[in-house]
Amino acid sequence: MSRDSAILFALTSHGRLGDTGRATGFFLPEAAEPWKVFRDAGYRVDLVSPRGGRPPMYGQDPGDPVQREFLEDPQIARALAATPRSDQVDPSGYAAIFYVGGHGTMWDFPQDAALAAAARRIYEAGGVVAAVCHGPAGLLPITLSDGRPLVEGRDLTSFTNEEEADQGLTDVVPFLLSDALEKLGARHHGKPAYQANVVVDGRLITGQNPASSTGVAEAVVAALSG
Repeated sequence: MSRDSAILFALTSHGRLGDTGRATGFFLPEAAEPWKVFRDAGYRVDLVSPRGGRPPMYGQDPGDPVQREFLEDPQIARALAATPRSDQVDPSGYAAIFYVGGHGTMWDFPQDAALAAAARRIYEAGGVVAAVCHGPAGLLPITLSDGRPLVEGRDLTSFTNEEEADQGLTDVVPFLLSDALEKLGARHHGKPAYQANVVVDGRLITGQNPASSTGVAEAVVAALSG
């Protein structure tokens, strides 16, 4: 399969929600819904995580047909059982990287230099970098070859401070995502809590929350087609 037919999903390896005693990981709907869009558009989806192996997952709705289809897909099931580490992936094989959300991303995505380097190579080769909800935590360490942060001067969105407060997690997460993106020079555009919101800035495509998952994937398909 050609480079133009493959998309890399980045999933967190972090499974503890701070000191709450609660589990976290990647948020299943934010993987399953984009996967369906990409699959229906003819793209193969591969998975990667910072530490490799089976990534922690939460948010499963056993009655959701798209989630069930995602988890029961033979290729996805094999991939979830043994994801490669970020430093084991050849980014030249992908037209886009998609940072799946989930609170776990806040702990490991910003520290993953190999994942950031892979995203830079995809972007600088003309590919798309996309992220949804807390997935934009993975954008923070991406520096382009000229030394600038990828997000500097760019329009984007992510899970908002309002949404984090509504979840009661403002003092649990290691930082507030929208604030961190703005400190790097991004122009963050949030909508009222839990409303779908997709922001497209060229080949950088972001979504605010779970309701934005399908829209982000559709925007990626449009960007790759155009």
